[in-house]
Amino acid sequence: MDAGSPVESGYSVKLVNRNSAANPALLGVRLGQYCIAQGISVTDVAIMFGVTRQNVYNWFAGKYTPRGETAEKVQAFLNSRA
Repeated sequence: MDAGSPVESGYSVKLVNRNSAANPALLGVRLGQYCIAQGISVTDVAIMFGVTRQNVYNWFAGKYTPRGETAEKVQAFLNSRA
């Protein structure tokens, strides 16, 4: 899927920069890297994992990380796309 630039996909430059600067060892940051590259919107990610858009922004920026069952779902999603 060629999503074009992150901004064309609906991502702000600020979020892309925060994701790029965040620790790539964090699950939410890795999810953000994948979703930004693929053009998967924050809204779609929030719906997919049953969380708020704010949670997704915080994950992508490395401020918080998914936990518990949600973390398992995120890891399974990333594993299925590896």
